[in-house]
Amino acid sequence: MDTAAVETVQPCPECGAEIRGESRFPSWCAVCDWNVDPERPEEKRGRLAEARRAQARRHGERLLAELAAGGTLKARGDSSARLAFAVALAVHALTLALTAGGVWFLVGSRGGWGMLPGAFLLALGWSLRPRFDRLPENTPVLRRADAPELFALVDEVARVAGTRGVDAVVVDSEINASVQSYGLRGRRLLTLGLPFWEILTPQQRIALLGHEMGHFVNGDTRHGLVVGTAQRSLATWYHYFAPVGADALDDTDVFTVILNLLYVVPRLLVRGMLTVLDGLTLRSTQRAEYLADRTAARVGSTRAALELMERLLISDSAAVVLQRETNLSALKGPRGGRDRREAAGRADELWQRLAAELASVPERERERLRRVGALRGHSVDSTHPPTHLRHACLLIGEDVPPAVVTDDERERRIAGELAAARTKVARQILQDGYQ
Repeated sequence: MDTAAVETVQPCPECGAEIRGESRFPSWCAVCDWNVDPERPEEKRGRLAEARRAQARRHGERLLAELAAGGTLKARGDSSARLAFAVALAVHALTLALTAGGVWFLVGSRGGWGMLPGAFLLALGWSLRPRFDRLPENTPVLRRADAPELFALVDEVARVAGTRGVDAVVVDSEINASVQSYGLRGRRLLTLGLPFWEILTPQQRIALLGHEMGHFVNGDTRHGLVVGTAQRSLATWYHYFAPVGADALDDTDVFTVILNLLYVVPRLLVRGMLTVLDGLTLRSTQRAEYLADRTAARVGSTRAALELMERLLISDSAAVVLQRETNLSALKGPRGGRDRREAAGRADELWQRLAAELASVPERERERLRRVGALRGHSVDSTHPPTHLRHACLLIGEDVPPAVVTDDERERRIAGELAAARTKVARQILQDGYQ
């Protein structure tokens, strides 16, 4: 990969200030912000998505203002969280009522006409039951025996955060990381997006683990057992009431139109409940992210947590690099006959080039991305506070030194435990492309 940069110098067309830059990146003016966002996205979000993002931004700004005024970000259940819990219980109660109604019809009919509605209600209740997350398929899953050093590091981070570690680690191709519970027993899962992990320094990785472990102790209502399963049930209902296409039924178009008309009211009701539940949990989710960032700083240091925010801002650049590597790999033809050693070598090369490309981004381009992030309200998704607000939140108060550190030998052992997953994920990216 050719990463050679040519320095450029030009006057700003707006204010005349001197602009120095590199040919790899857009030229922009630090004085008047000319061309600071030359590729501003033009995609149009739906009204609900746009309203949701705007509401998330407002909540993030209010929470940051409270903190700046001397307030605290304590994990607590406010009135909105309690109301969300009540709505979630009502959702589950309805599912239970459908199941009970089905049993009543089956028992009462004794083989008569009530068998049909009874079976229908039982089937509906079963399909709408609370669903628990499962481990993903076709993705590397590590247990403690597979990666003892990685799990030991996660356990150490978790102890500082005030919680316990995880039961499994999934390694995928996302430029992200997350935690969740899975299974009926509520086991804990950490998902590490390898493209994100590979562009972080060891201390930034510790901050990332601290952020994720912080989600288990900060009172995020949306990821709780009752509310989380209720949202999944509502999503299932919404899917069931989706409009039916004319070619999906063997009957007449008139019947399809009538069926879709019957779906309108329940679909709107379910959509309304989803919107209400989403709005009620949004503030607690925003608070949870700020608290998780604080945990990241407490575990890995304020500096490492701030650097982690910087990495989030350049995540789009990582996606561009991965897509470019995929295109270059496709031009070289099929790879079916290559042996495992060559595949592992290509995987290492992919991650090395990705890390080198991101490390070569100059400070001027990073500053541009910071300003673009503030203009666009950049966030990981529509539930997170904008990244620049999270960055500002970490700057409030004194710098915190690291509570957990690592060394080169430990990093080598962890890299060895992730070697097979690194190769598999890299091959998936090179063969299937990066979306």
